[in-house]
Amino acid sequence: MPNILACTDGSIYATSVYNHTAWAAAKMSASVHVLHMLDPHHEDPVKADTSGSIGFGAKSALLSEIVELEAARAKIARKHGKVILEDATDQLRKAGVNDIQAEQKHGRVSDSIENYERDADLVVIGKRGNHADFATGHIGHNLERVVRGCHHPVLVASREFSNMNSFVLAYDGGASAQKAVEYAATNPLLKGMKCHLLSIGKGNAKLEKALDEAKQTLSNAGFEVSAEIRDGEPDQVIGEAVAQEHIDLLVMGAYGHSHIRHLIVGSTTTAMIRTVKIPVLLFR
Repeated sequence: MPNILACTDGSIYATSVYNHTAWAAAKMSASVHVLHMLDPHHEDPVKADTSGSIGFGAKSALLSEIVELEAARAKIARKHGKVILEDATDQLRKAGVNDIQAEQKHGRVSDSIENYERDADLVVIGKRGNHADFATGHIGHNLERVVRGCHHPVLVASREFSNMNSFVLAYDGGASAQKAVEYAATNPLLKGMKCHLLSIGKGNAKLEKALDEAKQTLSNAGFEVSAEIRDGEPDQVIGEAVAQEHIDLLVMGAYGHSHIRHLIVGSTTTAMIRTVKIPVLLFR
């Protein structure tokens, strides 16, 4: 049975993550593994000056209180995580998912994702978490690192879930874009949706041939497919296509057709995740 890994921190995106997960589970006939990580990096440190300005006895007592306070905070964090997982399980069951495993682990999801996504066919995560900077519109730091660490597709949940009937596949002829085409053609997740293939550039014989082959692959798999090449800046062109065609899902490679691997997700990918209001399905 296929398995979906749903990453949650109980943030404002949590319900959307569960709804996107339930949608994918129904399409794929998959089980769900809900993962909540207790991230020590985001615990508020206890601010206390123990540099020697107080006597030994007082310092010893203060350190003892700090240890007790941090132990209490850790206990509260574990209880909070348990409540998050109970809520996730409840929401997923109400959405029709029956096969659910809920797990709480210590650490950061971005550091541990490779250990958990090995047994998953799809990873679902919110665009931002509890500690993202909503004021600047930055995507979550965990998200960037999760995408880089995953070998399986990553579905980035939008703020709110809505039914998905169409998707645009940003196609540049690269390995990750071709992987997306093959996935769409062979995996049930996107079946039944209208597909709009979009390449960005002035067009050339090589790209046109590759786009034609991608269209044929998807048509042979039963998709209703349209394809076009538009000139312009990738993030602007993709954003316009999403709005003009009333697209429900953006499918794209996490990296452009380039031999250069950046330390963060490719700039176009980052821009699209940040600006579009719809979910994004990413492939490495």
